Amino acid sequence: MSADPMLGDVLAQPGQIGDALWRVEAVAVPSASLPGGLVVCGMGGSAIGGDLAAAAIGDRLTGPLRVARGYTPGLVSSETLVLCASYSGHTEETLACFEAAGAAGAQRVALTTGGALAERAREEGVPVIGVPSGMQPRAAVVYMTVGALECAAAAGVAPSLKDEIEGTEGVLSALAEDPEPAGVAGALLNTIPVVHGAGLTAPVARRWKTQLNENAKVAAFASELPEANHNEIEGWEYGRELGSLSAVFLEDPDAHERIKRRTEIYADTLGRLGAPVARVTARGDTPVARVLSLVMLGDLASVRLASLAGVEATPVEAIEDFKRSL
Repeated sequence: MSADPMLGDVLAQPGQIGDALWRVEAVAVPSASLPGGLVVCGMGGSAIGGDLAAAAIGDRLTGPLRVARGYTPGLVSSETLVLCASYSGHTEETLACFEAAGAAGAQRVALTTGGALAERAREEGVPVIGVPSGMQPRAAVVYMTVGALECAAAAGVAPSLKDEIEGTEGVLSALAEDPEPAGVAGALLNTIPVVHGAGLTAPVARRWKTQLNENAKVAAFASELPEANHNEIEGWEYGRELGSLSAVFLEDPDAHERIKRRTEIYADTLGRLGAPVARVTARGDTPVARVLSLVMLGDLASVRLASLAGVEATPVEAIEDFKRSL
């Protein structure tokens, strides 16, 4: 099987860091301290940037930052910055949010390759942050995350993390030849993965789950600690009898010590039940680097798993069929 285009897109992530910053800086994003904070509206790979940005900001957040997945941005006003993110520019939910945010008088920014979103934004004088075309939407994760981070700073709900963002390029570059994703893919082959995160790594677990869905074409699920220790753990023994469940734990070296202990015990417990277990540690010295390093490791693992399973990572025929049915 020839190299899948998705692999090239994932390996391009380090070089996208500087380009993503340049694209935001080239646009006059509204900059003011807004009590209503930032709302990121989007779906799928275009929405995850908001979740990842919030994780990277962490306790440095000084105001509201939320992600709206659906047809409405929720409660917004003139004191809110609404970032409408749609790679294609044709996502119907995001277009509906764009109109609703405008009707509410919110300040808006569009993050897209073009399409109806860019057209409407330009007609209404809304800034448009351009994203390179030619990728699957999920491959634009760096652009979506950097866009959300920069908009959070512009809205005054987070400090500028430009230095951290720039410093991530070297961390990601070192992952290109890392053997760990191939090892994780081997452990997950012919299983239904459940990806666990906690704190900073919880939204990254969601990213892993969706990449396993779209790239490797497998059912996969995301879970969060410590909540999973209060309920989900009870279902694993019988669950393993029903299906080939595997577990992935995404670990942050700076996590709470009790989270580290919970992860250790949980991983050991599931291993004793016969479940394949993979533990993946974030790289880098900053929260931005740790988030994006785990993203890239997961993207690589999902593409490697697709190769092992003999499927093409790039096409998403079930999703496209569903959209046509709508």
